[in-house]
Amino acid sequence: MMSSVAFKLLALLVGLLLMSTQTTDAKNSEDIRCKCTCPPYRDIDGQIYKQNVSLKDCNCLHVVEPMPVDGKDVEAYCLRCECKYEERSSGTIKVTIIIYLSILGLLFLYMVYLTLLEPMLKRRLFGHSQLQNDDDVGDQQPFANAHNVLSRSTSRPNMLNKVEHAQQRWRRQVQEQRKSVFDRHVVLS
Repeated sequence: MMSSVAFKLLALLVGLLLMSTQTTDAKNSEDIRCKCTCPPYRDIDGQIYKQNVSLKDCNCLHVVEPMPVDGKDVEAYCLRCECKYEERSSGTIKVTIIIYLSILGLLFLYMVYLTLLEPMLKRRLFGHSQLQNDDDVGDQQPFANAHNVLSRSTSRPNMLNKVEHAQQRWRRQVQEQRKSVFDRHVVLS
């Protein structure tokens, strides 16, 4: 249920984004620019100039405004400047950011599910009294009753029992490795 809601939300976000980023064939003026980097010249500090101009107008004479030098020094100043035409796709950038944020949102929802909803569902499946008994055992044997609980829950589907059994086996292995590392100071291979 939760994954279908998340999928619908993601599809809605992508659809809205695609509708908002549809543009005509003409480039958006924010997506193209000419950037001229001019180093220091005589007593003038180096500067970077940016303007939204076409590719053919991407040169010092069209981009550097106001011109910091006069007359015959303009040519010498412009020869030192390096001008680059830059083009980007703001639509692609928006789509990428929305997909990234959607994935982060889904992971956050999954984390909330794992921390809040899963314990409530386990309480309903295993019964409230069984969880209290597990809490009483505490740190001494944290997974000691897991096999008994799994064997008593006959109403659960077989596949879920297999997954729970594999998870408990993995937890026992981790517990054994912890004992070996921390108690006996031996690393298992």
